[in-house]
Amino acid sequence: MTQDIDQLMENRHMLQSHEDSDLFAKAREFQNVVGASRDLGIYPYFQPLENNLGEEALVKGRRVVMLGSNNYLGLTTHPRVREAAIDAIRRFGPSMTGSRLLNGTLELHLNFEQEIAEFLGKPAAAVFTTGYQANLGIISALANHNTTVFMDKLNHASLYDAVKMSDARVVFYRHLDMQDLENALAKAPQGRAKFIVSDGVFSMEGDVAPLPHLVFLTKKYHARLLIDDAHALGVLGKRGEGTAGHFGLGNSVDLIMSTFSKSLASTGGYVAGDADVVDYIKHFGRSMIFSASLTPPNLAAAREALAVLRAEPERVEMVHRNAKKLKAGLIDLGYNVGPTETPIIPVIIGHDLTTLTLWKALLEEGVYVNPVVSPAVEADKSLLRVSTIATHQDIHIEKALSAFRKVGERFGLLNRQESTQARHASG
Repeated sequence: MTQDIDQLMENRHMLQSHEDSDLFAKAREFQNVVGASRDLGIYPYFQPLENNLGEEALVKGRRVVMLGSNNYLGLTTHPRVREAAIDAIRRFGPSMTGSRLLNGTLELHLNFEQEIAEFLGKPAAAVFTTGYQANLGIISALANHNTTVFMDKLNHASLYDAVKMSDARVVFYRHLDMQDLENALAKAPQGRAKFIVSDGVFSMEGDVAPLPHLVFLTKKYHARLLIDDAHALGVLGKRGEGTAGHFGLGNSVDLIMSTFSKSLASTGGYVAGDADVVDYIKHFGRSMIFSASLTPPNLAAAREALAVLRAEPERVEMVHRNAKKLKAGLIDLGYNVGPTETPIIPVIIGHDLTTLTLWKALLEEGVYVNPVVSPAVEADKSLLRVSTIATHQDIHIEKALSAFRKVGERFGLLNRQESTQARHASG
């Protein structure tokens, strides 16, 4: 049975390139995979939460420790953030019913854009309906057939899709390998625009882009630089301002984008940079001009969350404290957590089916994590994506570690002989 499931999971990677005269044949074949995983109780996707309580969640009547959320600062339950959204509905209604270009801009949008720009030390910012759409709008507006985009291989999927949409030539460099990037830049044809694009914090690995070296190469090869700070806003920098703030290089990064759906407890996204460039993106970014505007309650929630972050920068330190405690405990148990430097902790398992089985076992023990299997990661690097938030208490971390210990022992995964050495190596 296990071998059959393994084969089904392997076959699912080929479904999107499936050749059949019936367009829907791939969908019916996919049901074999979904049905088998559901029969085993290891189907992990679209799990309904009865309530998201921040550091905990309610799942099928049980309170579980939430270690699968990007709510890094714990602001989704902050009373000021929730009240701001409620008040915005009262004042402006639930939707703008149009795009930013036409009837979908409130003074609230403009005020928030100014506040974002000031927080990041940039001249201007523009707000999009989602972070995904921000990346589509930025790259599709700026890059064209005369542009070469240089992408870290582990960049977020939205950046991959944005480059496809732009008609630019794309060159992928090995993850965090600055020599590989420089070799690619040196080979780029003269007369073509060069655009370096990188995540600031990588969403599955939790490691940080080497921004000083990226800035050096940008200047050396007369390129432009975009940093995706979706997982860095509220996480890096003393004030939570992101990757550029962490390295003290805010003036050296051409464009910074991020999302409101993580640290800022809402949905939406932004780009910040020079005023003329941001204005150009607003007029030519298709995902802005052909999409409905960010709704007033989402906008107000994100704006208030930023205000809380500015007033309570200690939340940044709190989320790192929790991450360090959880990471150290996992390493002591013998788990491989990779080179993470952030509240994103990848517990590397390696095998898709084992990863899904562990996800189920941990949920049964009262801990919610996210299973990540190929092709989201390489075939032999499936993992449990674990992340802490600022409002986790020691009791939550201890409960999580107890669950990881029980599950690890049950499945023979713990290797404590190597754990001390791994912990020292991780710093």
